[in-house]
Amino acid sequence: MSTAEDRNFDPITEHFVKKVYGGLKGDIRLAVLKRDLSAVVSDLSRQLNRPLEILDVGAGLAQLSIELATQGHNVTINDISDNMLTEAKADAKQLGVIDDIKWLVCPYQDLQIKLPSESVAGFDLILCHALLEWLGDPKQIMPFFKKWLAPTGVLSLCFYNPASFVYRNLIMGNFNLLNNPDFKSDNKKSLTPNNPVSYEEVEGWLTEQSFAIDKVSGLRVFHDYAPLKRGGHTNPEAVIEMELRYSDQAPYKWLGRYIHVLALNTLPGGHI
Repeated sequence: MSTAEDRNFDPITEHFVKKVYGGLKGDIRLAVLKRDLSAVVSDLSRQLNRPLEILDVGAGLAQLSIELATQGHNVTINDISDNMLTEAKADAKQLGVIDDIKWLVCPYQDLQIKLPSESVAGFDLILCHALLEWLGDPKQIMPFFKKWLAPTGVLSLCFYNPASFVYRNLIMGNFNLLNNPDFKSDNKKSLTPNNPVSYEEVEGWLTEQSFAIDKVSGLRVFHDYAPLKRGGHTNPEAVIEMELRYSDQAPYKWLGRYIHVLALNTLPGGHI
């Protein structure tokens, strides 16, 4: 497929950095993802008795995969945006791991020919966070995951939750917006995707590729719905604590602005 429809954040990198990770929203996001991934990484590494082979697709600022590199894992970081990876490299350099990481600037579709030959056995962990909603044809990335994930590997897939958009606008009373079938965010500066995919869609795509969903969490299950900051909302540490508490509990996790899925590649059809 053509990559022309896939979103590249080169033009608004500075805005992206400030908006996504410049405050409490980013802290919550990282806290939930770190909680979900820490057990996965330690369990896999212990089972395999070696550092993990990790691929971060559409990595953006790549905070999590850079941190995993500092822990001694072998990390390959990819993004279509050279500007975003320039930011990521600055962090990696500061942490002393820039030369330990493989950096691949390209659309994910080009990874097929750019991934090193030693990847033939597949990656133990593939991270793909906040990429699906910016792809022209997100379903097409699912066979890529299946091909490049090791038979015992884990896929960490995080994506924007369209149900949260509806719910937040219901709370805010933006009924005219919800009644407008032609509404589109201004994606020259907005980070609200116009083509998000539902959990049900993603679940179906993963099932088609014989993945087994192991865990689902919600990121920011209440923070974004509270315009009046009072009580515990004035304490960032308390907000993160409560977000972590309810992030993997139903029904609250389904209200998350983002959904995080951990899927196991335990069924036939993995990397050959």
